[in-house]
Amino acid sequence: MSAVGAAAVAGDAFQARALLLGSRLDLRAWPEAEVLARMPLALRLPEGGVAVLFRHGVAVLFGASADNERALRERLAPLVEGRYPVPEEETLALRVDPGRAEGLADGVLTIHAGSIDRLQLVADVLSKSTLLAHYETRLGAEFDRIEPFALELEQTGRNPGRTRKHLKRIGGLLRMESRMVGRAEIGDKPELLWEHPELERFYALLEDEFEVRERLAVVERKLDLAGRTVRTMVDLINARHSLRVEWYIVILIAFDISMTLYGKWAG
Repeated sequence: MSAVGAAAVAGDAFQARALLLGSRLDLRAWPEAEVLARMPLALRLPEGGVAVLFRHGVAVLFGASADNERALRERLAPLVEGRYPVPEEETLALRVDPGRAEGLADGVLTIHAGSIDRLQLVADVLSKSTLLAHYETRLGAEFDRIEPFALELEQTGRNPGRTRKHLKRIGGLLRMESRMVGRAEIGDKPELLWEHPELERFYALLEDEFEVRERLAVVERKLDLAGRTVRTMVDLINARHSLRVEWYIVILIAFDISMTLYGKWAG
């Protein structure tokens, strides 16, 4: 291990634990004395271990005790926006072994060094994987809700639901896409690689092991399909409303003509 890594994570085998706590973490005022590195923010934990925090709501802990994790989550609680009742989590066993090839085998990720920059890159990929898992679950639930609407439309030709409800769902899908592309930057390389280009291959290996790009492509396709489906429902409802309004106008015109003719005949 490097000097920093050895001081931060005890031993050559330890666990990483990623927690998706909410939609955002406000980390601007974190005490500088506790910071090991930035971009992303890496902290030394009081009883040993390292935490890497991301503004898209994920905290990744390396070699942290249960007490350390509990204390950190309590400190983060006031900084979490859009807190999730049950955090999405992902765990990974790591082993530092300079003599073996880096990679994931039998559920254990082997790395050549426990340096902070390497831990930051592992945390980056773990945070993205955790966020993708969260949205994979949400999109699965979204398609479960879409299916009954599609079945009703197929069987009866009528589109159930109200425009406001569908618009809220479109808003949720847009927020999901914005968060993945904007705040989490899942498809982008971390800024750390600009300072450490020698770690490009290591990061590419991690992305490949966790299938980040493949999963992102699947999620984006599902987002697009779900968005188009809900927008189609809104268009159908609006078309139905427009047709209803047109009939109201026809009825009013017919009534006006009838009253005019009646007035002439009565006169």
